[in-house]
Amino acid sequence: MRQQPSATQKKKDDERRAQVVTDAVLEASRQLGINQGQLGQILGVSPASVSRLGSGERQIALGAKEYEFAVLLIRLYRSLSSILGREQACKDWLHAHNRHLGGTPLDLIQTTEGLVHVTQYLDAMRGKL
Repeated sequence: MRQQPSATQKKKDDERRAQVVTDAVLEASRQLGINQGQLGQILGVSPASVSRLGSGERQIALGAKEYEFAVLLIRLYRSLSSILGREQACKDWLHAHNRHLGGTPLDLIQTTEGLVHVTQYLDAMRGKL
């Protein structure tokens, strides 16, 4: 029979998970050319909160909306990277008008509906490869 993790172990695991998501969303935003203000808009937090994420003073809160948005942005990045490969190509795609999406992906992902739509679009495109 498997033993349940202690409260201390669970807390450590949660902190590690939060740090991994924080690091991943910051790296994805860097590689996609998303600035602090834009990342704050995507995650639903202030630019100051994004700055604290970058300095290590704060982590993405597990179970919060910002966590869900961060995971979606990471998924978007992974899909885009698997389709286009190069960092510059991913940046260019995110910052250019897309007639299929009806706008610039970077502008679209700054709303919840847009973030979900662009992520689903890329997942579908990746599925065709």
